[in-house]
Amino acid sequence: MKTIKNITLGALVLLLSSCTSTVKFPISSITPAAVISAKMKHDKNKNNLIEINASNLASPDRLNPPKDNYVVWVVTKENGTKNVGLLTNKNAKKSSLNTTTPFEVEEIFITAEEKGNLSYPSGIEISRINF
Repeated sequence: MKTIKNITLGALVLLLSSCTSTVKFPISSITPAAVISAKMKHDKNKNNLIEINASNLASPDRLNPPKDNYVVWVVTKENGTKNVGLLTNKNAKKSSLNTTTPFEVEEIFITAEEKGNLSYPSGIEISRINF
């Protein structure tokens, strides 16, 4: 009986973890100390849940030229490039973004921008990944 419970629990954990894709962003020449990763999974409505975590990401006002925000963008198959939000700084070492999008995501990239509510990227690209 105990063995059946352990096998069932192991299968459940494996099933749940297989639904999540985790990718690390390449090292950026703009912010080389930053370690950035993205997790993406689907919810029950087939939306994409995206979680971006960054550690040691320099404040955007320390860039050359200085900027005000880090904006996260997704490149979609049918809807082009979309702004999905800002990386918020939790403390001096960690920044994050949790967001949901109905679009089928092909790429995620981060830019440093002067404004956060832009419709298209115009600032310095920090890093980019493909899903």
